[in-house]
Amino acid sequence: MPTIGELHEVYSNNPNGLLQTINSIYDRIEKEGLKPIWISIVPREKVLKRVEELLSISQDDRDAYPLFGIPFAVKDNIDVIDLKTTAACSSFADEKATKSAFVVCKLEEAGAIVIGKTNMDQFATGLVGIRSPFGICSSVFHKNFISGGSSSGSAVSVGNGLVTFALGTDTAGSGRVPAMFNNVIGMKPTRGLLSCSGVVPACRSVDCVSIFAETCKDASIILSVAHGYDENDPYSRQLSFCSSPWIISSKFRCGVPTKSTRQFFGDTENGELFEKVIKTVETELNGEIIEFDLTSFVKVANLLYKGPWVAERYASVGKFIDEHQSDIDPTVFSIISKSKSYSAVDVFNSMYEIEKLKKETKELWKNFDVMLVPTAPRTFTIDQIQQSPIELNTQLGFYTNFVNLLDLTAIALPAGLRQDHLPFGVTFISHSFTDQALLLLADRLHRCLSTFIGCSTTHLLSNTQKLSMKENDEQWNCFLIGVVGAHLSDLPLNYQLIERNARFVRKCRTHQEYRLYALSNTNPCKPGLIRVNGSQGSGIEIEIWAIPNEYLASFVNLISSPLTIGNILLDDGQSVKGFLVESSGIETAKDITHFGGWKAYLNASEG
Repeated sequence: MPTIGELHEVYSNNPNGLLQTINSIYDRIEKEGLKPIWISIVPREKVLKRVEELLSISQDDRDAYPLFGIPFAVKDNIDVIDLKTTAACSSFADEKATKSAFVVCKLEEAGAIVIGKTNMDQFATGLVGIRSPFGICSSVFHKNFISGGSSSGSAVSVGNGLVTFALGTDTAGSGRVPAMFNNVIGMKPTRGLLSCSGVVPACRSVDCVSIFAETCKDASIILSVAHGYDENDPYSRQLSFCSSPWIISSKFRCGVPTKSTRQFFGDTENGELFEKVIKTVETELNGEIIEFDLTSFVKVANLLYKGPWVAERYASVGKFIDEHQSDIDPTVFSIISKSKSYSAVDVFNSMYEIEKLKKETKELWKNFDVMLVPTAPRTFTIDQIQQSPIELNTQLGFYTNFVNLLDLTAIALPAGLRQDHLPFGVTFISHSFTDQALLLLADRLHRCLSTFIGCSTTHLLSNTQKLSMKENDEQWNCFLIGVVGAHLSDLPLNYQLIERNARFVRKCRTHQEYRLYALSNTNPCKPGLIRVNGSQGSGIEIEIWAIPNEYLASFVNLISSPLTIGNILLDDGQSVKGFLVESSGIETAKDITHFGGWKAYLNASEG
């Protein structure tokens, strides 16, 4: 299926483009059948009425609908009006939903079109995609291999081009593992950024709605539309911005697990592919690779299924499965029913344990900005999972289970094909509310590693738009500051930036009217920059740094007279806040403009 941008271009150039797109989807579903991808679909007639409504919107007004005419699918634990929400258990849904989930409404208000509800591991319990009475979804690359779960149908619907994007849910990795096995983007947003109102919970305290898309740009558009505070969801959160100076820096710190703490459970090729990805991050994305011990994160991951958090699944659907055991997948029943054995004491002890582990992992995070891990250690055939359903499921969550418990954000992306033509994938992970920064980074890597979208022949680089970035975007929660003197890289006061987690962005020059002076009686020696109208020169060398907003006040407080902060015009016409000098400060100062910068002056003085 074409991306959002491609479809909008089709709709602009072809008056019948939207109608043809929707009819082609339904024609294909009628030919291929509902199972195993779909559990239910919106009737064609109803969707065609929706198309008529959208086509009545004038061309000039369509910009107000960023998802105009974009078809999408919804995992069947998320409500869609007039369809039953089964969570892959028919007897669970007595009535059709009387309204759509909050997030579905947001998407439809933006012009998107719901096609139907997708298959899943029953009650979102599993990472395999085989625990459903509606059939087993397989990888779009091979019918004998698992699609991953629990959001199996959603990932497959995007991977095989039935829809442009799909909603899933993610508790332990259900929005990421299926993304790897079907060669698509899996966006696990910050918890609470997308409302869970109208979603059947698995573990309510750590659940989130996830996004499957063909590109990071599409995922970014969908996320910007779908997020929103929902007062009816007790876990909904207002959009905030985590300081992310690393995304606009010339270099970022990328944490990768040490080889001794990586796990591929017997698969050798995925380990080799992961090494190649690490090299690509280092050479193509200018990432500084920092190895760390994954052990503390694995301990957190173990708590999700080997600790009392699994009892939260019983709180959600336990009574129902006890009363309807014959309708429940045996593995799902075993996992949820056994959770009754945990006591309140167990819960508190595990809460104490996870707080301890949070402190351990927080110390590790001081060393890197983002984490890069394989999305899953390996893949399995459907037969292998059926023979060992719990053990192999646990292996699949090795790199995913800790993310929501630690309130992290993650983007799973395709990372090339194996020799057996099955897809490999990796995941970028960082702090909550770094969603857009992670998407930017993931888009860059996706374009380095992948050729085609999903299992199609659509070329990623030539057919899709890359995700662009603005240095001064407020969502990076950073302040750009220009330095020309002692705060330059490797000079005496640069540490004041470094200790505040500031990052070097770029080197450039000021407008030609600026003059530079060596100030008197300063320790360490400092220059003063001042603009003189009509002055002619080649500009002064300046470095742009990004400093997190929370550290700005303490940094500015260090500045003493005659230096000040003001607007500096650059030679490219842009302006930046930076160090200037009061006019009184240059009365006894030496004009050193002809050196072109402070470092050149210092080098000449030493010589």
